Amino acid sequence: MSAFKDHFSSHAAAYAAYRPAYPPELAAWLGIVAPATKTALDVGCGSGQLSLQLAGHFDRVIATDPSAQQIASATPHPRIDYRVASAEASGLPDGSVDLIAAAQAAHWFDLPAFFAETARLLRPGGVVALISYAGMAPQGEVEAIVERFRVETLAEHWPPERALVENGYRDIHLPFDPIEAPAFSIEVRWPLAALIGYLDTWSAVRALERGTGRAPFDAVVADLTRAWGDPADIRTIRWPLTILAGRNS
Repeated sequence: MSAFKDHFSSHAAAYAAYRPAYPPELAAWLGIVAPATKTALDVGCGSGQLSLQLAGHFDRVIATDPSAQQIASATPHPRIDYRVASAEASGLPDGSVDLIAAAQAAHWFDLPAFFAETARLLRPGGVVALISYAGMAPQGEVEAIVERFRVETLAEHWPPERALVENGYRDIHLPFDPIEAPAFSIEVRWPLAALIGYLDTWSAVRALERGTGRAPFDAVVADLTRAWGDPADIRTIRWPLTILAGRNS
């Protein structure tokens, strides 16, 4: 990134603990559409949520993030090479990558520079996939409370780049031959503490705390506690994924 906006390093350990894993079917599909499964690059990898999935389908995964704290919190894997690097300047050789993936990250990039780097790195027929998710699938009161908090309480606290996520990456023009992706969703089974931990990783929560303190977050925690019932109860939560994918011609 030309100007790295660091929203997550201060909570890297929580990010690693509470950000949900991507569905295994997503990485399997990426392995199928890529022209080969030698090398995948996970850009803006955070603490490696998608990297670990890709390692089951590619011989080598290079996972980069501009945050050294995020890389330090990533789960080691023998086929994953974690590196501190920006999305726009990977340092990798030309034409060396079969797949470039960015999960819940592309909205932070300098997109023209990232796409130029992508075109340089991809082998002929190589695939780029930008993956994101915003709101939970509506199921009940818990999801409704979270959505009100996300859309109303935090409305003025999300970084402007977040608008790309909210509109499903529709405002991103991918300069590669389009690939239609199947429908995928993240699905987790969590106790209440895991959901609260996840919400506390949001960049807008950090901004809210700086502006008004912790009280609004504590209020949504109280609402969730009331709606959840026994905090140890396990609930299923889903997030539909947006996937913008293309092939290097």
